[in-house]
Amino acid sequence: MPSNVSSKTSREPAPAAQIPAAGASPAAPAAGRPADKMSRESVTIIVTLLVATFVVILNETIMNVALQRLMVDLRVDAPTVQWLSTGFMLTMAVVIPTTGFILQRLSTRAVFLLAMGLFAGGTLLAALAPGFEILLLARIVQAGGTAIMLPLLMTTILTLVPIARRGAVMGNVSIAISVAPAMGPTVSGAILEHFSWRFMFVFVLPIALAALAIGARYLTNVGETEKSRLDALSVVLTVPAFGGLVYGLSQIGGGQGGPGSPAVVALVVGAAAMVAFVFRQLRLQKSSAPLLDLRAFNFRMFTVSVLLLVVAMIALFGAVILLPLYLQEVRGLKSLETGLVLLPGGLAMGLLGPFIGRAFDKVGPLPLTLAGSVLLVLSLFQFALLDASTPVAWIVALHVGLGLGLALLFTPAFTTGLNPLPPHLYSHGSAIMSTLQQVAGAAGTALLVSIYAVVAASSGMVAGMHAAFLTAAAIAVAAVVLSALMRKTAAAEHPAQVH
Repeated sequence: MPSNVSSKTSREPAPAAQIPAAGASPAAPAAGRPADKMSRESVTIIVTLLVATFVVILNETIMNVALQRLMVDLRVDAPTVQWLSTGFMLTMAVVIPTTGFILQRLSTRAVFLLAMGLFAGGTLLAALAPGFEILLLARIVQAGGTAIMLPLLMTTILTLVPIARRGAVMGNVSIAISVAPAMGPTVSGAILEHFSWRFMFVFVLPIALAALAIGARYLTNVGETEKSRLDALSVVLTVPAFGGLVYGLSQIGGGQGGPGSPAVVALVVGAAAMVAFVFRQLRLQKSSAPLLDLRAFNFRMFTVSVLLLVVAMIALFGAVILLPLYLQEVRGLKSLETGLVLLPGGLAMGLLGPFIGRAFDKVGPLPLTLAGSVLLVLSLFQFALLDASTPVAWIVALHVGLGLGLALLFTPAFTTGLNPLPPHLYSHGSAIMSTLQQVAGAAGTALLVSIYAVVAASSGMVAGMHAAFLTAAAIAVAAVVLSALMRKTAAAEHPAQVH
């Protein structure tokens, strides 16, 4: 991984003595290879990580439609079974902030084997779980591996891919982060129609093991490791800070956020711990390596891109929760039918990513993000007009429009935000983006589901949907403003070493 080359301001370039030789670098190609071409080794590494990321993100949503079946089979109630999702999300929220340190401390190969080893082991344990407690433990182990994988992929792309090709490669990443969660409910719905819930994990396990074996055989190390010291207090603070916020928000989104409730207490404790965590990182920047280096926010386009992603995630997660509620509660669709209705939008979001990435490399972020944010607002506003007789075909078309809008936002925002960072901030920038997406998703779910529940209790489900989607559309207007601030980011090529 890229080394932490300096404790000075993050705007300084890496000292020449700490940059690996250009001859060993895919970012600085050998004689005879064009500057925007990658070596075969680089392509192999990125494809391996893409496949692994697809599998772990598919697993993240595959459980959502199985909770009713699990309540019956495992003899647990709804609040208990919900911990299979809540526990997964909490583990992600706590582990992701530590990935900046992990990616700098360990080699690429070691981090990959750790992530996929945890994920494959957790998947096997889930398939064999005799009861709820073991299944919950298995989901937590899976989440530990999942949390590491996406920052690993992002950091490796930044290290290996020339600036001129980053948009196109980041567009391919959208296939993993968009198509996989869209396929999850459909795949699990189809499995549950014919098999036991265990086959959801039996289905994923061979793919995970194959990715692990391929990575163990072919994955090489990228960049150099940094022997920085782990700050124990920072690690301890991540649990109440990120875990408390995500837990509190998710519980409020589940309708359990009354005054003095555990959710509210978790939010207060989480906010206080977050303030302490931030001050701790700022203090460590002056003397040693912080767990999560906040100097990435010194770069204006990183900050704007992160804010844009946060707004988009709030709108997206609200829609992800509200649309299945509408389809199942108002329209009476079954789980598999709901998954099929939502599949085209997810596929559109992911499959258009590579084309949008190539367009980004040519025209920059501004026209893409402006078009995407406007489409996001219009789609969410139209969702606010749904009623009990809206044609399903129109719902599918709106969801495809939403997916296109998000695709036009995600790839440019990721690339524009991460491009200007120096190598020693690659892993930290990726970790910050991934962490804030988790918090934003929980916040969006909590806000929009709470609005839906309050209005639905007094005026009916359809009125609740209208109010929630109107709120999401209003939030999405902020994305239009942020999109107008996006500018193409230039950065010097940072040579990377593959060995």
